[in-house]
Amino acid sequence: RTLSELVGELRSRYFISGEINSEVADPDAKMREIAERHADAEVTWLDGVSVDYKDWHFNVRPSNTEPLLRLNLESLISPEDMEAKRDLVLDLIRDA
Repeated sequence: RTLSELVGELRSRYFISGEINSEVADPDAKMREIAERHADAEVTWLDGVSVDYKDWHFNVRPSNTEPLLRLNLESLISPEDMEAKRDLVLDLIRDA
């Protein structure tokens, strides 16, 4: 099987936000806040903060060159669920 076939299978099961950049004043403080707000999930600190729920997960990591946080989020439920979860996390990231 080709790589594009394998990726196509995954894309049909996972609804993916793609990488979304947000400028923040203090990336480290914001990642700590995200981890605290999602304490009911499995939180790991590898390449930023990763938050895993049963049917969705996301990673927020800092840019090495700019005051940005980069969000990648995936849902197993639907495109609409991914968009709703994405918007919730972005609101948290972008809230001053």
